[in-house]
Amino acid sequence: MDEVMGRMLAIERALSAQVGSLSVSASLLAPSEPDGVPVMRMCIEGQEEIPVFVTASPQQVLCICYLWTEREVRPERRAEMLEAMMDLNIAIPLSNFGRIGEHYVIFGALAADATPESIATDVAMAADNALEALEVFNEFLM
Repeated sequence: MDEVMGRMLAIERALSAQVGSLSVSASLLAPSEPDGVPVMRMCIEGQEEIPVFVTASPQQVLCICYLWTEREVRPERRAEMLEAMMDLNIAIPLSNFGRIGEHYVIFGALAADATPESIATDVAMAADNALEALEVFNEFLM
């Protein structure tokens, strides 16, 4: 656990350096299952409504932002929204759209040995891309 905390602090410091005068807060969430992995919740000042969740496995590091739920999508616009998401997937730097259960997400993946600076870049990009996605896709939501 000390190694995880050390890595989390290094990512938080790297993210703080990247966003300059904005403050960054991070907290470690305990695994929900005994074999689960810890998840770090990171927030950038001014973007607190869209935290970035960072988790790692031996193969990769994932940065995930939850966008909206299936219930929030206008049923008559769902197919159009999904097509727009597919079209935009390539144009969004370092991020992809996906779905986890009922939640639409934007996420980025890095190699498991990514540096704290690389992870911080992905966290900042995921947060920015999530805000942009909410703006772009607002017309498809109730």
